[in-house]
Amino acid sequence: MQSRWIGSVAATLVALLGVSAQATTLRLTTEVSPPFNMLEGDKIVGRSTEQITEMMARAKVTVTMELLPWARAYNMALKEADTCVFTTTRTPEREVLFKWIGPVGAAEWILYGNAERNLKLQNIEEARSLLIGTYHGDARDEYFRSRGFRVESVSDDLSNPRKLLLNRIDLWAASLVRGALLISQNGWTDKIVPVLSFHKVDLYLACNLSVSTALTDKLNATLEGMVRDGTSRALERKYARWPLPPN
Repeated sequence: MQSRWIGSVAATLVALLGVSAQATTLRLTTEVSPPFNMLEGDKIVGRSTEQITEMMARAKVTVTMELLPWARAYNMALKEADTCVFTTTRTPEREVLFKWIGPVGAAEWILYGNAERNLKLQNIEEARSLLIGTYHGDARDEYFRSRGFRVESVSDDLSNPRKLLLNRIDLWAASLVRGALLISQNGWTDKIVPVLSFHKVDLYLACNLSVSTALTDKLNATLEGMVRDGTSRALERKYARWPLPPN
């Protein structure tokens, strides 16, 4: 009788403690995508990285973090237990594949073109006859493929602006920040220009379905607290004028 009572009390304590009774270490995967995630020396930093690190610390969740090629980072979170990937777009196609925490950021999607061609687009439908370069496994790649656009993807996003300059693709789909960074870094400011801003999205931490709902609820509540106390806004301001490298 006593052992049964002790077992009942233990079970009740676990239920009351919720996620704090779990010792799970989350494995976080991401890619180099300034200013959201980037390598500074041997440390992963960036707007989303700092926000997620602070959120995990407040929630007392132990994590490891790895920088990987995007397709690998995404697929690990999709297939491996206790693994989450950031930052990624929450699309209808992905909704049931992950448990979601966020938003932890936002992005504007741009179609870039070769300045010499002087392409003009009023809306996304006018791009249907054109070949669009995308990044393999990226949400923009999914966006255009699911809508029947002509798409050619690459595993290295730097290949897209190079192909654009050689007229091997007509347009390059990228985020405003990522596109501006690559253009500036490579001295293409006068050669590659924005043609159309076509979509704005929120960015999330996406976790494998094995991660408990109690934990993801706790993390979302922690993130909401960071919004309320101004932490998220402070990080946004910190990286709002994140400097692009000189040409």
